[in-house]
Amino acid sequence: MAASDAGTEYVEGPLLTPGFIEHRSYQVTLAEAASDDHTLVCLPTGLGKTAVSLLVTADRLATCGGKALMLAPTKPLVQQHAAFYREALEIPDDEIVVFTGDVRPDDRAELWNSARVIMATPQVIENDLVGSRIDLAPVTHLTFDECHRATGDYAYNYIAERYHSDADRPLVTGMSASPGGDKEAILQVCENLGLREVEVMTEDDADVADHTYDTEVEWIHLDLPETVLEIRDALNEVITDRLEKLKQLGVTNSTDPNMSQRDLNEMRGQLRRLMDNDQSEGYQGMSAHAEIMKLRRATELVETQSVESLRRYFERQREAAKTSGASKASQRFVSEPRVREAMRLADQFDDLHPKFRRARILLAETFGLADGERAIVFTESRDTAEYLTEFLGEHFSTHKFVGQGDKQGSDGMTQTEQQETLDNFRAGEFQVLVSTSVAEEGLDVPDVDLVLFYEPVPKGIRSIQRKGRTGRASEGRVVVLIANDTRDEAFFWMSRREEKRMQSELRELKGVADSIEAELGQESLESFAGERSEETPDEEEENASEETAATSASSDANSPSKSGDGQAGLDSFAPAESGEEAETDAAESESDEESIEDDRVVASAGTDDDQVEIVVDQRELDSHIARDLSTRKGIRTRLETLQVGDYILSDRVVVERKSVEDFLDTLLGSDRSMFEQVGEAGRFYSRPVVIIEGGDLYGARNVHPNAIRGALASLAVDFGVSILRTADEGETADMLETIARREQETRDRSVSVHGQKASKTLAEQQEYVVSSIAEVGPVTARAMLEHFGSVEAVMTAETEDLLEVTGVGEVTATRVREVVGSRYDA
Repeated sequence: MAASDAGTEYVEGPLLTPGFIEHRSYQVTLAEAASDDHTLVCLPTGLGKTAVSLLVTADRLATCGGKALMLAPTKPLVQQHAAFYREALEIPDDEIVVFTGDVRPDDRAELWNSARVIMATPQVIENDLVGSRIDLAPVTHLTFDECHRATGDYAYNYIAERYHSDADRPLVTGMSASPGGDKEAILQVCENLGLREVEVMTEDDADVADHTYDTEVEWIHLDLPETVLEIRDALNEVITDRLEKLKQLGVTNSTDPNMSQRDLNEMRGQLRRLMDNDQSEGYQGMSAHAEIMKLRRATELVETQSVESLRRYFERQREAAKTSGASKASQRFVSEPRVREAMRLADQFDDLHPKFRRARILLAETFGLADGERAIVFTESRDTAEYLTEFLGEHFSTHKFVGQGDKQGSDGMTQTEQQETLDNFRAGEFQVLVSTSVAEEGLDVPDVDLVLFYEPVPKGIRSIQRKGRTGRASEGRVVVLIANDTRDEAFFWMSRREEKRMQSELRELKGVADSIEAELGQESLESFAGERSEETPDEEEENASEETAATSASSDANSPSKSGDGQAGLDSFAPAESGEEAETDAAESESDEESIEDDRVVASAGTDDDQVEIVVDQRELDSHIARDLSTRKGIRTRLETLQVGDYILSDRVVVERKSVEDFLDTLLGSDRSMFEQVGEAGRFYSRPVVIIEGGDLYGARNVHPNAIRGALASLAVDFGVSILRTADEGETADMLETIARREQETRDRSVSVHGQKASKTLAEQQEYVVSSIAEVGPVTARAMLEHFGSVEAVMTAETEDLLEVTGVGEVTATRVREVVGSRYDA
């Protein structure tokens, strides 16, 4: 329904704040469609996708009750949505909550229970689902904002799978101005999120056109100064030289320094296969490839960004090459004569990049001649954003807007700083916002008079997002700066082609919306329905695990198998507990009772509907093992910051997981942390397990087989560790499930988290302090302490004295003196 006020109509309905949401027929039409089924809603940037989602949410909460969950990819966007919902819904503010990584996990669990509307970043919800802190069953509406991100391993896909499986009355709405580059990509997004309908509104629709204005798009080509071209050409010569070496290895037929990133990625894949076959050419080629990537980055900076950005990049590379752990690629990069000549030219260059001058002219035209009020300048580089902010700030009131992460030489913005900057921009307190990609998606940036692309972007989606910052409430202008004969030109045409194709596909999808359900098919949604076999693990997974387990140590005794099919069940492999074992267990239990001082620790098997619990260390979220386990029937995962181990499977079984590469790094380098970790695990758990995950342990690296056997023997004999091999993350998850079920279901054991890492001894603390200086490493630190006798003596030693220590070379000695003796300058 609609109510009018002084000629303006507003949407009326349950839970909606009266007189707040202006009635736009296209929004109401989209909301009605999205209320009926799982729907992808496509609407140009700035025309109120959030209002559509809110109308659906209000309807679902009023008719179905429960909770609503809205996901957005960035913290500022989450905060923006929360502020809008609090104004637009007649729901107490404390029942509309924000979940980001800034909110403690325990607080999120409590807030979830009391909230009616939750705004969150997807990573936080993913972690809370893996950690079993929240339950999606009562969620009656789930919105994926900027849903074109639902590809690959992005968290949206996992959350959608869990939601369709766990929710009692699910309804999904996907929102985007640019859901994909072609029809297949759009359909893939729909399948990943379980969407069955597509609703599209374009600026061609009459009622949408009423709320938009024309946006003029123009591109300006600029010639680069001669010195910049000299720098670029010097770097390209080195790239050509390195590509010639790779050509001799047979991994490329081209030496063109402007070859595509796709070709470079394919080349890297070929080199990786050579390394997997333990061919020395693969290692040599990979080092050359790494150098090429550094050179390409330097070339891109000088061509498309600024010489100042290049100077900063060169300085970082010089610093990196001084460290004791510097790669050969880094050292070759800074020592190559042609690169050093490029560095010299860059240091002597005292002119502006032509894009800087043109940006200043365009802004002067916007504010002086066209009476404009606000403009946004987009750039890919944070360095460039900072330089532009400083340069343009000499002529206009200018502020930067960058992400929250700190990078070398550049501090990120806090969430509060980001919000204050946007609020001040909306209020007209400054004229120019210089932004990296963080402002592209969805943020309620005010309508501006000029959107300036400092460089073109190769993705059509991002181009659409950027251009959507203008032309919403008045006529706007979009300008793209292109440096001639550079990557800018290629990126520009790539973006234009993809954007045109995307718009064409959207129009096509609009025309076939009625048949989209048939095209998507029911299979995608049924795959979310949780229709798994009653047996766990699934028969298909189980057979695959049994086939691959032959590659694992002790695999025959540990492969998951079903009972009742003629094969041995899990309990068939369990030896009868001896009196000695029972005594040990009793002692362990007593020890546990003394060492556990918090309420995190005991969750008896058989609770939570007889689910098997696996406790996962927070740091293991970088892999997908915990996520995989959390989707399995009868498995409950819980996240902890574990002091000992990566996975806790019972009160006596702790698992340390190592990839083959990590395991071999332990043997090749000075880092002995694996043996320290295993020692700690053995102190608190009677059955420590090490899982070594990956391919050919003996052929992956140039390590003598006897060294590997020695390490395995030490783990087994000296530390009493069981060693298991798995092929990949999926098989590791299978193994963890098998052990956990055996412990908790067959042996009726509980899950207990205990153990604190022992505090470091004085000698260990001294080694830690010295090893942190200039990244000398623990072995060299120990040698230096043995030579000088104290930390103080190491710190005050001169370069020639440091060189007398075994293992200390010129680079390390110089770096130590530089770090210790240089004046602090924040």
